[in-house]
Amino acid sequence: MLAGLIIVLLLVLSLPFVIKPIERNLEPFLFVMGLAATIIAGVLNWELVTHIMSNTMMYMITAAVFVFGLLFVFFQNQMHIWIKKLLEHIPLSLFVFLLVTILGLVSSMITAIIAALILAEVVNALPLKRKAKIHTTIIGCFAIGLGAALTPIGEPLATIVVSKLDENFFYLLKLLGIFIIPGVVAMGLVGTFTAGGLKKQEQFDTAAVAEGESTHNQEEQFDTIAVAEGDLLHSQQALSEQSEEEPVDLEDETISGVVLRAGKIFLFVMALELLGAGFKPMIDAYIINLDGRILYWINMISAVLDNATLAAAEISPSMSSLQIEAILMGLLVSGGMLIPGNIPNIISASKLKITSSEWAKLGVPVGLTMMVIYYLIIFVIL
Repeated sequence: MLAGLIIVLLLVLSLPFVIKPIERNLEPFLFVMGLAATIIAGVLNWELVTHIMSNTMMYMITAAVFVFGLLFVFFQNQMHIWIKKLLEHIPLSLFVFLLVTILGLVSSMITAIIAALILAEVVNALPLKRKAKIHTTIIGCFAIGLGAALTPIGEPLATIVVSKLDENFFYLLKLLGIFIIPGVVAMGLVGTFTAGGLKKQEQFDTAAVAEGESTHNQEEQFDTIAVAEGDLLHSQQALSEQSEEEPVDLEDETISGVVLRAGKIFLFVMALELLGAGFKPMIDAYIINLDGRILYWINMISAVLDNATLAAAEISPSMSSLQIEAILMGLLVSGGMLIPGNIPNIISASKLKITSSEWAKLGVPVGLTMMVIYYLIIFVIL
């Protein structure tokens, strides 16, 4: 049995990262792996099926994704107009701080998926160069990945944990709120630096280009910027750089797409329940008794696998509060390092066409820094 479960675990950890069709169809793949794990462990029976299907949290998160997805479909075309009006009244850096912080905190209610869709649309509309847009998106996904775990409807990880521990709706807020809420605010502050390279004059220039200024005026404006920054590039080079500030042509959300996404989430949570039940014998035998500090660092593997899968495999009611804190914070933080580590990462990277290497350049150092800080807070300071 142990050998079979290890093989399933290795497949779950590796195949989505190296085989693109599996990465694009993660939900059915995990469902098949969950069935395999329960069969190998000998726990697949009618009682287990009934327990999974009676999980009200699974229906709540599916309904939340569907309802907020529909709202997003109806209002997405108005977002660019609202953003332009807001930037006329508040600085760009403050706007980014509010964007990252608010989305991080409300993601626990509107779901991480909807928060990620909003993040991608808004960042795409901002007057930023591509590099700044990528950095702002990554920081925003760190915030969403943290904040969505505060309630069981925010993301599958929270749904699975609350279900497995048989706890109430506010359990994770009480357990992790002291770590997560300051972390989300900190990401908002970091986000202001990712957008800080855009000076006020550049904002006006970008707006002027968007309104159809003449090519001659554009060249004069770019020359002014180049002189101000000590840049000796020619106007043509500056014009080429400006193209990086133009929005990516994002696909519009549709009602059929919302229905499909809600169905995938339902299958995803069901798959994680199966994985958790299948791996329970192995977790009980080898993981539960590990020191919380070891569990914390082991879960950096969440950088290459959606953290809900690992939570389903590791969390047990027999664990202490410190062990659960260590597991969850390790998963939540490291999940932002690479694209496959979290649902918001996958959605935002796909929308804005961010490559794995572009994500890793900022995601890995930010994630490692946060891992060290949280380790000191959880195991040294507290």
